[in-house]
Amino acid sequence: MVLNTLQSLLAEIQNASDKHELKQYVKMRAGEYFAAKRSGLFFLNEIPLIDKNTPKIIKLALSLEHNPVLRYLVENHAPVHEGLLLPPGVWNNICPRGDHAHVMTGPIIGNGHLIGAVGFTRNREDSPFDSRNIADLTAMSLHLSTWLTRKQLQSRESNPPNYLAINQLTARELQIAELVAQGLTNAEIGTELWIQENSVKQALKRMFRKLDVASRAEMVGKLFANTNRI
Repeated sequence: MVLNTLQSLLAEIQNASDKHELKQYVKMRAGEYFAAKRSGLFFLNEIPLIDKNTPKIIKLALSLEHNPVLRYLVENHAPVHEGLLLPPGVWNNICPRGDHAHVMTGPIIGNGHLIGAVGFTRNREDSPFDSRNIADLTAMSLHLSTWLTRKQLQSRESNPPNYLAINQLTARELQIAELVAQGLTNAEIGTELWIQENSVKQALKRMFRKLDVASRAEMVGKLFANTNRI
C-alpha cells in the first residue's frame, strides 16, 4: 500500500507541467506523505544573495559552517536528516525553531551539479525522520532531477539558443556561461573548471564586453534569449 502511494507521488512529479506546479506538489502532497510540518522545493539560482540586510537566522541556515545538514547535502549530493549526522539533541542547539526540530533534505541535480534541494521539517514533539523516509526521499530526488533534465532538453529542442551571441565566446567562456546559467557562484565555477576564482571574474569581464552586457543575468538572457530555461 505504501509502495503504491509512493509510486503515485513519483508519477505526479513526472506529470508536472512547470516549476510552480512542481513546488505546489512538494508543498502539499509530498509534505503530507512525509508527515512534515513544513516542506518546500528550492532552486539555488532563485535564492536571493546574502547581504547585510539578510536576517541572521537565514544567514545561519545557509551557512555551510553552521549547518551540518546543508554541508552534507552540498558535499555529497545525497539525502540526509539531522539524526544521521548528529547525536540526539545537538540539532536543537544549532536550530532552535520548534517546527524545524527534525529536518530532512534531498538534492536536485542537473548536469552533475547541485542546482536545488527538496526539504521537509517536523515539530519537536513529532517522531524524527528515519531510514525509510531517506529511502523514499532518494527516489523522489531522483525523479525531481530527471523531471528537470527532461524539461530542459525539451525546451532547448523547441527554442534553440542565440548562436550569434554564443559564437562570440571561446569554448572556455561558453563553459563559464553555462555554469552561470545554472546558478553557480564564481567560486563554484572555479572549482568545477579547476581555475582560480579571480580567473572566473576576469573572464566574465571580457564576456560582458564582448556581449555588451552589464550583469550575469543580462548575459544569460542574451545568450539564451530564445530558451525558456524552466
